[in-house]
Parts: sequence; C-alpha cells; structure tokens
Amino acid sequence: MHTGRSYTLKELILWTRREIYVLTLLAALATVLYAVIGWTWLSIPWVPIALLGTAAAFLVGFKNNATYARSWEARQIWGGIVNSSRSWGIMVRDFIHDTSASEADVKQAHQRLIYRHVAWLTALRYQLREPRNWETIYTRSYNLEYISVYGIPEKNGNLTEELRKLLSTEELSYVLSKKNRATQIISLQSKDLKQLSAQGWIEDLRYIQLETMLKEFYDHQGKSERIKNFPYPRHFATINRFFIRLFVIMIPFGLLKEFDKLGDNLVWLAIPFSVAVSWVFTTLDQIGESTENPFEGGPNDTPITSMSRTIEIDLREMLDETDLPPAIQPVNNILM
Repeated sequence: MHTGRSYTLKELILWTRREIYVLTLLAALATVLYAVIGWTWLSIPWVPIALLGTAAAFLVGFKNNATYARSWEARQIWGGIVNSSRSWGIMVRDFIHDTSASEADVKQAHQRLIYRHVAWLTALRYQLREPRNWETIYTRSYNLEYISVYGIPEKNGNLTEELRKLLSTEELSYVLSKKNRATQIISLQSKDLKQLSAQGWIEDLRYIQLETMLKEFYDHQGKSERIKNFPYPRHFATINRFFIRLFVIMIPFGLLKEFDKLGDNLVWLAIPFSVAVSWVFTTLDQIGESTENPFEGGPNDTPITSMSRTIEIDLREMLDETDLPPAIQPVNNILM
C-alpha cells in the first residue's frame, strides 16, 4: 500500500518508461515513413480509430472498476480479521480460567492460544504471498524493478523460523507437514479449546462462543483464498490488452494526415501527441493490472504484513507483555 500523498510523476514515468520507448519508436517510424519516405498511403481515417478507442476506453474502465473491487474486498476481509482477532484476544483472556489452577498455568493457556493465533496470521500471509501463474509481480520487468525499492517480507523471510517462535516443537512439526498450514493451526486451536472445556476451564456457552470465533477466522481465510486463487477472468484481461495494443498501433497512422493538414512540417507533431494519447491508455491498463491481485506483493496490495504485526502487538499487550515487536514501517512510501 502506498502511504504517501501520491505517486510522483517521476515514479510514474520510470514505471512506464518501457511502454513510452515503444510508443515513441512506433510513432517516429510511422511519421518517418509518411513524411520522409513519402508513403502517404499509410495514413488511416480517424473515424474507425476513434470507434476502436471508445471500445478500448470502456474495456479499460470496466477492468479498473473490477480490479479495484477485488482490492477493496481484500481490505475489508483483513479489516474483519483485525476486528475478530481483537475479540479473540479479550475472549481468551476473560473466558478461560480455573480457580483450582495457578495463575501461571492460566496465563500459560492464554499465551498459548494467543501465540497460536499469531502463528495462524503468519502462516496465512505467507500462503497469500505465494505466486500464481496469472500474477505479474514476478513476471513483468517493471514490477521486478520496483520490488527492489521496498521488498516483500514474506519473500525474504522464513516461515519455519517465524512459526518456531510461536508454536511448540510438536505443533511446529505437525503444521509444517501439512499443505494448508493456516487451516491446521485453527484446527489445533479447536482441539485445545475442547481439552480446556473438558477440564472445566471454559463454561459451555463461552466454549461455543470461542468456537464460533474460530469459524469466523475460517470464513476470513476462505474469502482471502477465493481472491488469491480465482483471478480476474483471463478472457476479459486478454481482450482488454489486445484492444489497447491494436488501438495504440493505429493512433500514429490516424494522426498523420490530421497534423499534415495544419501546415508544413507540422506532421512531426504526430509523434508527441500520439505518444501522449497512447501512454494514457497503456498506463491505465498497467494500473488495473497492478490492482488485480491484492495479495501478490505489489505496491498497491493490502498491507497484510503490517496488519498482522498490528494484531500481534494488540494481542500481546492484552497479555501485559512489554517486549513487543516494532510496528512495520513503510519503505519508500510502500507499506507491506
């Protein structure tokens, strides 16, 4: 997530400069062939280009609205995770007790359940950062270049080492042997609650409420996995890119005669104007693409690493701990 006031023009141009190079070369080639070589037959009437541009604009608008909706839904899901996690913390602290047990044993039970919840957050965010074939963060050169500016914690970190600080050795070995580790951590939570209930540490109604909270976590996880594992429909993405590329290829040839009518040598103005119009469309398409997958590790992603750390700090403060990890800070205005 970008935390600055806005992206600067310099950032935007650097991010899209490869497209600008191609568009400039295309416009210059068309103009040279028309004005220098004398191939005036290359000029295309503006009407069909305008019709194609209208269709491309509708498609770009549709795609950007749809991809923003995916991004906003991801933020809502993780907002729900934050709220549910805080509820989990106070319920664990206040619902689980035993007058016959020592205060140290009760605190240990509270810590075990809360630390295991942090382990669930950790496993889930690592799973959501795993690459998919349709994601572009590791396949587009401009995205790979930009990653180096801020970095992706889950790519540079080690899940095993992070879970080792939160789970027992036995639980760690069990969780790492499973494919969907976040799911199994919630399963361990349920097993633990069942044992505590059988020992009389949790009243029946409160046990049901705690189990209901685990169901909420599964709901949040399932919604996150739906966005992660179901891409923006490929046929829409393909048609959108095809139409835009066709449009930007035709633009220089449509502007040649229009600027040639204005006077001698003004035909060369077709180059900057063609690049400007084409750049708007290609950049809008690139922006939509960067918003499409809100968990892939892009600069416009939902900041699940930062949100997980915020939850961890809140929950550990409920345990009255003072040795807390620092909040995640933006790196070059990008918060992961």
